[in-house]
Amino acid sequence: MPKMNKSTVLVTGGSGGIGLCLAREFAKAGNDIILVSSNEERLCRAKAELDRDFEVEVSYFAEDLASSSGAEQLYERVNATGKTVDILINNAGFGDYAEFVESNWEKQERMVTLNITSLMHLCRLFGSDMKKRGSGRILNVASCAAFVPGPYMSVYYASKAFVLSFSEALYEELKEYGVYVTALCLGPTETGFTTASSMEKCTMFKKIKPDTPEAVAKTGYKAVMRKRAVKFHGMPTCFISLASRLAPRFIVRKSSKNINSKPE
Repeated sequence: MPKMNKSTVLVTGGSGGIGLCLAREFAKAGNDIILVSSNEERLCRAKAELDRDFEVEVSYFAEDLASSSGAEQLYERVNATGKTVDILINNAGFGDYAEFVESNWEKQERMVTLNITSLMHLCRLFGSDMKKRGSGRILNVASCAAFVPGPYMSVYYASKAFVLSFSEALYEELKEYGVYVTALCLGPTETGFTTASSMEKCTMFKKIKPDTPEAVAKTGYKAVMRKRAVKFHGMPTCFISLASRLAPRFIVRKSSKNINSKPE
């Protein structure tokens, strides 16, 4: 696998789950870590874990990226430390399991801000710096949801479709400047996402066995190091990607609806 010099890696949603596991993978390779989350208590615990297990510099910023000013505030706070972000990992995100017209509008707005707007803003801010330096990596965590419409999780699925399309476009725009953008597409994973999205009773998690965040993180790390534009993790993701291209759209829609199942 290609090797990089020691880098500073910023991980959003880094206080637990896939984000913390990604931080561990990069710390294991000797990179300094910046963790970002809105939950300072969990950030403190995550930092203590990394400090205990790795001899790298670990810092954190408690920032709400679901707010309209969160991304720019984070960028300014990082710059104020004098640190250079060599690898940006946009992992933060959440979903909502509900019929759209009956859902909480404020929650849907915050989801779009976090899953799309802040991700896009961070890519622009840190990506611009990377372009000027002539090097950098960006990992955007997408999902198998990017390939299909998602009844009862319509905004979340649409947000991941954006992440995939946006990331692929950025890959082509930035690679000539030595900056490589990767979209990581994964399926159900054993994290706090299910509870946060009120999906405990969703049929999908009964039909598809969730993978571990550790396994997802290993895939993501390798994809970044190998400069992959898109990386699928797990057979369910590969199958959904293929089926969404081959099957008629009405079948794709109905299948997605049946897998998600109507909220009670």
